[in-house]
Amino acid sequence: MRKHEVYRAIVKAVKEGRLKEPFTKEDFRRACLGFGEGTYNAFLWKHRVGNLDGNTELFELVEPGKFRLVRPFKYGLDDDCQKERIALI
Repeated sequence: MRKHEVYRAIVKAVKEGRLKEPFTKEDFRRACLGFGEGTYNAFLWKHRVGNLDGNTELFELVEPGKFRLVRPFKYGLDDDCQKERIALI
């Protein structure tokens, strides 16, 4: 698996409108196909703000079982968004 592949897939799905925030793990599963069952069950929780394991905080839990992406995006994905906007101008 490529580095940050799951996170990139989620950010892309949100940017393209295939995944609406806040989203559940089932929404994530439908919008981002091809990951293992464990990924859908654990990734959002594992990377939520305030996780106790010290994992990168990528998602904010906004109500029980519903998440939204922390902004600005990590790993240069905001830069990708800026490049896309410039290309459209």
